[in-house]
Amino acid sequence: MLQSMAAIGKGNKLTVLRQAPPGIYLDGNEHGEILLPNRYVPPGVARGDRLDVFVYRDSEDRLVASTETPYATVGEVATLRVISINRQIGAFLDWGLAKDLLLPFREQTGPLQVGQTVLVRVYLDEKTERVVASMKLGQDSAVEPPGYRIGQQVECLVTEKTPLGYRALVEGVHAGLLYHERIAVPVAIGQKLKGFVRAVRPDGKIDLSLDQAGYQRVASLALRIVQALERNGGRLGLDDDSPPEAIRQAFGASKKAFKQALGTLYKTRRIRFAKPGLELLDNTTWSPSGERIPIKRIPSR
Repeated sequence: MLQSMAAIGKGNKLTVLRQAPPGIYLDGNEHGEILLPNRYVPPGVARGDRLDVFVYRDSEDRLVASTETPYATVGEVATLRVISINRQIGAFLDWGLAKDLLLPFREQTGPLQVGQTVLVRVYLDEKTERVVASMKLGQDSAVEPPGYRIGQQVECLVTEKTPLGYRALVEGVHAGLLYHERIAVPVAIGQKLKGFVRAVRPDGKIDLSLDQAGYQRVASLALRIVQALERNGGRLGLDDDSPPEAIRQAFGASKKAFKQALGTLYKTRRIRFAKPGLELLDNTTWSPSGERIPIKRIPSR
């Protein structure tokens, strides 16, 4: 079976070709033989064995392999610590390997200091075939235009605070924005969140929300509130006066969405406000489509 060419900056499964004083040589296909230094060679390895290794270029520009796993590989985003700065070429980051990761000056968005942590994307420099880092996130012109649906749930990585809100990297690729007025809880740079697509603008940037939009959000949340009431004997300590943080912790929703769901339940005579808290009133629940579903009512204490 033909072996594919070793991918630089990523994990590979490569075949052992031969042993030598500096280590063992692996089959890199079109890249030729790739050295796995002795300090990484597992005991008992023999010719023909296949090993999981990470491939990159060393300080002498040679392709080498390692059985260590970096904190991030090519195409991934990570928060890494600055361990040194070379005034000629840039900063060096700790990424979990013996050879530090270069963050060139041209890829920095501001001055750095040793010990500082920075959010970077790891990429392969096409000219040098070296693995390097960039602080310029979501600005790769080669990335495909976003094809997300309105209301689609996506993974968001918070990258920067702006006057309008927080910039975020959507699914590790596209640029998005969480507006301040739509954030009910504190967020931090480098934090990973579940978000929802509110709009995709003509420039390809994405407006985000931490809550589902419209009827789907309200109906789904209302159903979860009823289920929580059932689990707690028909009573709940939260109501429309509860702190946003308590609501977010219990239901993963903003206070605004929670109040909208309570309004729906109150209008359909499902709940009453006990002040403090809520009480469940009848013996049916309803699905997100609006269909009534019989439930087992738990008597109030």
